Amino acid sequence: MVTRSPLSVRLSVRRLLTALLLCGALLAGTTACGSDSDSASATKATSSASATTKAEKQKFAKTRFAANAGLAAGATYQWIVKPYRAGKFKAGADGRRFALIKAGLAGAFTYNRLKAATRNAEGDPTLSKAVGPLSAGIASLKGLSTKLRKGEGLGDVTSSFDDVINNVKDAGRSAGAEVTNKVPSASQLSSGS
Repeated sequence: MVTRSPLSVRLSVRRLLTALLLCGALLAGTTACGSDSDSASATKATSSASATTKAEKQKFAKTRFAANAGLAAGATYQWIVKPYRAGKFKAGADGRRFALIKAGLAGAFTYNRLKAATRNAEGDPTLSKAVGPLSAGIASLKGLSTKLRKGEGLGDVTSSFDDVINNVKDAGRSAGAEVTNKVPSASQLSSGS
């Protein structure tokens, strides 16, 4: 006969009880979900609800547009336009490399948020008409963040970002969605959202 220590026995009993409780909770959870007739009616309701367009599903389109465009505008001003005007991107400037890296991240973040703002604008007909012509300008920003990081054509790149942001702000204002600069946090900037 093998003798086990009291501690070993208590641990075995705890593991057994934990396993039984988990199995019971899973069993109770699956039986409480409902019958087949409930799932069939839920499927019918889902399929009839999916007949609406993506734009109709989006709520608060103007608010979401203003928030995303505001974050893009804040990032552009804080980490691209302001440092450029202050001379941080010039060769030999203190903190140039770090400023260029932040500008590159801000450029990618701005592009990401402007694409999201464009998708948000699709939920409001007036806003969609105002923002529609800006799609080409927003798409032109895609590769510019790389140029910022490398320090290439800084004047042109900075003015491109500034022009697109100002056009988006004007389009939002004309459609009743005022865009104000909101500087994103460093974690938002690095995650891209």
